[in-house]
Amino acid sequence: MDIASKELVTAGWILVIAYSAVILFFVFRGARKTKDIDDYALGNILFSPVAVGLSLAASMTSAATFIINPGFIAYYGLSAFLSYGIFLPVAAISSLIILTKRFRKHGTGVKALTMAQWMGTRYQSKGYSLFFAFLSLLLITFIVLICVGLTKVLSKTLNVDEFTILVGIVIFIFGYMMFGGANSMVYTNTVQAIIMLMVAFILLGSGYDHFSNGINNFLNKLSAIDPKLVKTTNESSFLFRDYFEIIVAQMVVGIAIVCQPHIITKSLLLKSDSDVNRYLITASIVQMIFFLVVFTGLYARIEFPDLMINGSTLKLDGVISAYVVRKFPVFVGLIVIMGLISAGISTLEGLIQAISTTITTDIIKPLFGKFLSGDEKKNSSSLILINKIVIVIIGLISIYLSYDQLVNPKLSVGIFAQNGVYAYFSAAFVPILFGMFFKNVSKLSVISASIVAVVVHFSFFYGQIKVPFSVATGENPGVAAAMAILSSLIVGAVIHLIQRRKSNV
Repeated sequence: MDIASKELVTAGWILVIAYSAVILFFVFRGARKTKDIDDYALGNILFSPVAVGLSLAASMTSAATFIINPGFIAYYGLSAFLSYGIFLPVAAISSLIILTKRFRKHGTGVKALTMAQWMGTRYQSKGYSLFFAFLSLLLITFIVLICVGLTKVLSKTLNVDEFTILVGIVIFIFGYMMFGGANSMVYTNTVQAIIMLMVAFILLGSGYDHFSNGINNFLNKLSAIDPKLVKTTNESSFLFRDYFEIIVAQMVVGIAIVCQPHIITKSLLLKSDSDVNRYLITASIVQMIFFLVVFTGLYARIEFPDLMINGSTLKLDGVISAYVVRKFPVFVGLIVIMGLISAGISTLEGLIQAISTTITTDIIKPLFGKFLSGDEKKNSSSLILINKIVIVIIGLISIYLSYDQLVNPKLSVGIFAQNGVYAYFSAAFVPILFGMFFKNVSKLSVISASIVAVVVHFSFFYGQIKVPFSVATGENPGVAAAMAILSSLIVGAVIHLIQRRKSNV
């Protein structure tokens, strides 16, 4: 279904080529300074705290915020906005501020390159490090979400079939991420964050005319389409049926969401503790603006009241792409499309870097390190080569899973991604929390908490188990994650107290 004009298609190709050239310039610049796997993971360039803060904001909000989540708001209205645009962001940003300084203190002390290494060194357990390294493979589901989001935007802009666009995206982005790593990523993320900030204001302002006669007029337009769109709960969705799903589950998830390697480890790029406050202020303000972009989904619903375009039903994941192509003139549309691309690429770069580094240093090196050369220089070169091979393999897996989500999504690729990502940070939350705030923590308490989190999350999700005090079920990944986090917190705390009493006897 071609919806872009010939002018937009031509201008779109020019934009894609120019954007790619700029990205490659920064990649080349960063790659020249990447000598070993440590440089790839953390970089060796002195970055400004403002630049790192912008990089974090760009990688934390991602394609989910700019491309996928507005579709939920378009489908389900105000209840979805409260969930994704207010409660989750407030909890996530508060958690980031509280946890960053503690995490950085331990991370810099032990020179941890990855989340798995942080776990292993904090709890003196190679097995626990390996467990988290394998668990990080769940984050590939997030890569899939971004690939799908980018594919939707570019295929509608360029009028090219989705599979061709998907393969092109993976080859280009995974290709250049084989070389630059953290050095190039902070450069590219900073540029992307600035573009995203400009686009956020364009998108949020694109529906200003709906407010010309006041907020009530805007709400009346939505209510005329469907009264459920202006209610604070929406029983027709399995995500926003009551306040437990909208507020409690999302705030629990928001608190834990920062426990992802491409988010919490970003502070390790700072070279001095004095930079942390400026880094957090920058990241927090910009992130909140980015999170509010999901409000655009309400404008899109007014634009497509019956969720149809050219006689075809609009899939949830394609709503914002269709809105941009329909709403904006060519020049403004190009700027917005560039921002949507930036939103996806910024997080995708962080995920590729974090997952490939984890597989290389925390799975392959510990398990197969004996086959590497004893010479330190050769060993370093071998790890860089292995890391590149790992990126190629992740890319192939991403193409396979992304195409399946393009063809057979369960409502949205967002559900697929949430299931994997939420399981990961549910398992990571208690060990990170205890590791930062308690001195003597037994391995038994955190290992038990992590295992319980994984088991509870997947049990609730696949068993669609109902929460006793709510209409919510585990079919909502946020509910499954909230129950997993609360369960693991209880188990971890009980075992920790028992172990501490035993040691005091």
